[in-house]
Amino acid sequence: MKKPLILKSRVRQGELGITIALVALAMVAIIGMAVLSIDLVTLYLAREEAQRSADAAALAAARVLSISGITGDPDNSTTHWSAICGPNGAAKHAAQALAAENAVGSQTSPTVTVTYSAGTDGTVGTATSDCTTLTTSAFGVNPMVTVQLTQAGLPNFFSRFWGASPNSVTVSATAEAFNPSGSAGGNETTGTITPVQPRCVKPWVIPNLDPIGGGPLVDRATGAIQRPGISLNGAGATGVIGETFWLVPDCKHGNPNYCDLIVQPQVNYNDGSGFMRGPPNTLGLPGQVGTAVTGLPSCSGGDPYESAIEGCDAPTNYQCGVPNANAVDLTKHNPGVNSITDGIECLIHQTDASNITTSSGQDYLSQTPLGAPSSYPFQILAGSSNPMGATFAGTPITSSNSIISMPIYDQIAKPAVPTNAVSNLTFVGFLQVFINAVDVNGNRSLTVLNVSGCGNGTNPTGSPVTGTSPVPIRLITPP
Repeated sequence: MKKPLILKSRVRQGELGITIALVALAMVAIIGMAVLSIDLVTLYLAREEAQRSADAAALAAARVLSISGITGDPDNSTTHWSAICGPNGAAKHAAQALAAENAVGSQTSPTVTVTYSAGTDGTVGTATSDCTTLTTSAFGVNPMVTVQLTQAGLPNFFSRFWGASPNSVTVSATAEAFNPSGSAGGNETTGTITPVQPRCVKPWVIPNLDPIGGGPLVDRATGAIQRPGISLNGAGATGVIGETFWLVPDCKHGNPNYCDLIVQPQVNYNDGSGFMRGPPNTLGLPGQVGTAVTGLPSCSGGDPYESAIEGCDAPTNYQCGVPNANAVDLTKHNPGVNSITDGIECLIHQTDASNITTSSGQDYLSQTPLGAPSSYPFQILAGSSNPMGATFAGTPITSSNSIISMPIYDQIAKPAVPTNAVSNLTFVGFLQVFINAVDVNGNRSLTVLNVSGCGNGTNPTGSPVTGTSPVPIRLITPP
């Protein structure tokens, strides 16, 4: 009876150490998985950082395309595209500079490749490093830019021990600058025109009249830009982009209760009163200020109209491409000298409204004379009162409070008569301009940066695209 007990004891003695061996094997597997997880997480985080960097770089390049005005020159008739999207263009430099700010988990700068394509409906076309080799009209209407970012030398903490080479990630992003003027794909009669709705609109309503080139700014039905091209020196000799003109209040002085029109919509008008400037000029109506204004600066004050100049009038007040959808109430206010001049001085940091030849603190496109840039691309220079500080005065900047958007109305349906009444107007597009200066009578010197048209609603119109500009930018990939 004792012999079996001795045999069982020997069996148990032979199993001694098995648990320790199993634990050791499990530890090897656990440590291996942990090591792999660390490297995978590092690579994953680096890829996410790289994607964000590529997205930002693509949007930066698309913003350069938007603000440059090349969509106002869709056929590259003035051959200015190369300065923006050529092999050494401003858009490429903007993308590379922004991407280089983030080394993405490495001490080395990423490799950044910038290409351009003429896409349609969010589909990216054939890419090229030089936009001037693309089909011009397609790219000019809907320019797309793709940024590919490769970050090498990423740390792989443990995999290097078994001979793995340093990791790298490659990502890409595509953004577009969308101008609705050609959104119907060349078939505006039956196609769908997609309007835009800028988030910030100033309460200045201008007629669809080109003060320099003559004729309309955009086609009433199709929204197509009528005098495409880029001009230098503010003269408008070769196109609407770069034109410099005066926007004159179309309200007689001395009527505090309502806007009594000087004359029905007209350009290059002068009544000899001494209050007007130009030609070239165009007469503008006051906007709606229908709801609370937004984005007010610290110097804001005055009546609602002045507040809307200093901040933003509600964008929903200005529906583009919808017949008679905009009730401009001329009984609401008369934008007198104080409302316009004080509001603009606050907005652009101009300190002397009697000085309209040089900057008295505001940002500028060219110092003398104001609003007449002689080279392209137009360069914004910081004024001495720029919020960044006086030390930045005269240095190039990419954003400015002097860049504003305002609606274009179809003047065929003239404002109501008598003038102290509500007019139902149709907006056919938007104009993006740079405010050079305002004088003591509320006349504004403006330089055209962009034009976008949406038509008067007689043809099919899609849902509006929102953005900060009449030529908004948006990310196409990744979704």
